[in-house]
Order: sequence, then structure tokens, then C-alpha cells
Amino acid sequence: MGRRAIATLMLLATLSVVGVVLIQLLWLQQASKYHHEQVELNKEQAFQLEKQFNDRVVMALTDVTEQILSITKDPTDLFDAVKQERPNYFAVTINDTVHPYLLEAMLRKEFSRRNIQEDFEYGIYDCFTDSIVYGNYVALDSVDVDTVEHTALQKLDKDGHYFGVYFPNRKSTLWEEGASTWTWIFPFVVTLIVFGFFAYSVWVILRQRKLSEMKNDFIGNMTHELKTPISTIALSSEVLSDPDIVNEPERLREYARIIRSENERLRTQVERVLQLGTLDKDKLELKRERVDLHAVAKDVAEHFQLQVKERNVDLQLVLKAAIPFVIGDRVHLTNALTNLVDNALKYGKDGGHIEVRTTSKGGELVITVTDDGIGIKKEDLRHIFERFYRVHTGNVHNVKGFGLGLHYVQQIAQAHGGGVSVSSDFGKGSTFTLSLPLHNG
Repeated sequence: MGRRAIATLMLLATLSVVGVVLIQLLWLQQASKYHHEQVELNKEQAFQLEKQFNDRVVMALTDVTEQILSITKDPTDLFDAVKQERPNYFAVTINDTVHPYLLEAMLRKEFSRRNIQEDFEYGIYDCFTDSIVYGNYVALDSVDVDTVEHTALQKLDKDGHYFGVYFPNRKSTLWEEGASTWTWIFPFVVTLIVFGFFAYSVWVILRQRKLSEMKNDFIGNMTHELKTPISTIALSSEVLSDPDIVNEPERLREYARIIRSENERLRTQVERVLQLGTLDKDKLELKRERVDLHAVAKDVAEHFQLQVKERNVDLQLVLKAAIPFVIGDRVHLTNALTNLVDNALKYGKDGGHIEVRTTSKGGELVITVTDDGIGIKKEDLRHIFERFYRVHTGNVHNVKGFGLGLHYVQQIAQAHGGGVSVSSDFGKGSTFTLSLPLHNG
């Protein structure tokens, strides 16, 4: 997919998401307005109905209080004896205790007269024992009272005798204003999911575009890297096919050296592509054995002796690890260290210095490869271990590669239970640190 097609797709997708969000906002605004109007209307109606019910209960309880005072011949006028303590819970102050059966009969009679058709519970408080001494559930229909879950009436913070009446089946509508919360949460969640899906799609598209560009760059580099040694070998072979070449032994040796050098270069590039194929397998198969990393470091240094001499580079081994042994695949570990030294040579300068150092640290063998080359910029450090990623080297045109070496090193280190990291000062050099678990058995 080309850049223009991706840009067009991104624009259309963005406009679609923005349109969905705007429609959601407009819908929520209209729904909020309508809901507010309905809530206000319902709230007013509910308030009036509940107020009427509470007023009827207060009048019925007031009549019950007057009847109790009449029976006990108590001349005291209990002003404002009925109080609504909580929603659907009323308390009535009296001067003395009252018989529960008498109280229940009076409540039934007055509630029936006031057309209060609700089940209720009542309890009588005794100030001497500071407790509800009697309570009962009164059902106005044929429900079996024993099967009804009774509500224990709470003791109120009141002085003197009183009895309380509670309506368990009646809900206070004035306490249910948040009932439509899900009406607003659901559209918000849907919009959030749409936006999250859009963001993830954008991320996938951009990542696929980046991978596509990196793979195209890889194919171009691979084609160039393979064609160059093949062409050089072909030309050298044509020269060697000349019968008169035997009369020029120096020239013969030079072309033979060129063929060997280019053949080694071709073998190295093919090996790196095969390394990529190895990493593409579901499970990297390692040949586990006891490996001496000091011996591996010496072999790698010997491998680069020709390049080191040609560029006058000082390759120094500082092998200080007390225990140089690890359990792992010798071939892969050798390739990993070879890639690190090869990078130091490619991005180093002629006449420069490369140090390969080993140390033991907390149960790990640490190998550092330090160079004084061009270094790596900060914005590139977090990407250099990605597959196909290559740091732009500006005018350094002699630096070739596929962007596979450091990714391979990271995968091999992790497969051995270790890791690899890098620190760099741009323009002054880099240090790669490979850590592997020690084998001290």
C-alpha cells in the first residue's frame, strides 16, 4: 500500500470517527434535554404522590396518639408527636408504654380509614430497657406473614417512650434520581470502544507500513550485497581462464585472493540470511553444551585478523572473567559475538581501537564490545535491536548490512536466558553489553 493510499485511508477513517463522535454528542445532548424534562416532570409527580402518602400517615398516627391519650386518660397535649425520621419510617412520642395488640388494632383501623393500603411493621420502644421490646409485621393481604423477611426496626436517638412504624414495601422515589445512569454510560463505552479500535487500526497500519519499508530496504540491500561478490568472482574467473595468466604468478595469486575474499563475503551474507530463517521458526533449537566464552572470543578475534590489519585497527581482548563457562549453543554464541565485533569494525574508524572485555557479575558472564567509532544517536538507540532496522549513516557509504545482526544477537541472548544492551555517545563510540548466565558446575 502506497503512502498516498495510506494517507487517504487515514483521512477517511479520521473523518468517520469524528463524525461518529459528533453524532454521539448531539444525540446525548438531545437525550439529556428530553431526559431532564421527563425527570423534572416525574420528580414533581412522585413528590406530590409521596407527600400525599406521608401526610395521610402523619394524620393517621396523630389520630392513634389521641386515642391512646384518651384511653389512658392522660391530659397531656403531645404537640408535634409524629416525626418522619427516615424515608418510610415514622416515630410517635407517647408518655407511657402501650399494649402491642391495642396499638396494632388502632393502626389497622386508622390506616384503613385513611386508605393506606401498605404492609407495615411496628415496634414499641421502652426507655427503661433502652430497646425495642415488641415488633410485628402486619400484612394487609393474604400473604403468609411467617414467610416475609422482617426488617429489624432501628432504635432512634430519642428520649422517652415512643413507637415506630415502617413501610418496607414502599420505595422512596425521591431517592432514585440516578436510575438512568446506564443511559449515559452505554453510549460513552461504545464511543470509547470505537475510538480504541480506530487507534489500534492506525497503529497496525503504521507498523505494517514501517515493516514493509524495512523489508523493501532489506531486499534492496540483500540484492546488492549478493550481486557484488558474485560479479567480482565472475570477473576474476574470466581473468583466470586466460591461459597466459600462468606466466604472471603474482597476478594469479592476487585474483585467487580476490575470489577467496569475495567467496567468504558471500558466505557471510548467506549465513546472516539463514540466521533470519532460524529466528523465524516457532522455537529456536539450541544445542546445549558447556562453552568457554574466552575461547570463543579468541576465535572471533582470529577471524577478523585480516580486516584488522587492513584498517590498522587495534583489537584488544581483556578476558577478566573468573569463570568463562556458560551452557549454550557454541555456534549461535560465536555468531552473536561475531556480529558485535563486525559492527564495531563497520562503524569504527581506520586506526581506531576495539576492546572485547569479559567480567563476572552476580552469577552472569558479561561481555562488552567497545569501539571509538561514529556512535549512535539517541533516537536510534531504542530501535537498533528491531529486525531490518538500520541506522542512517549519512555519508558513510561503505557501511553495508541487512539490519539483522543486532536483532539476531538479542534473540540469541534471550534464548540463553540473558540479554543485550547498548550505551553510546554520538560521535565518540558505542559499547554493547552481552550478559549470559554463568555455568560454574
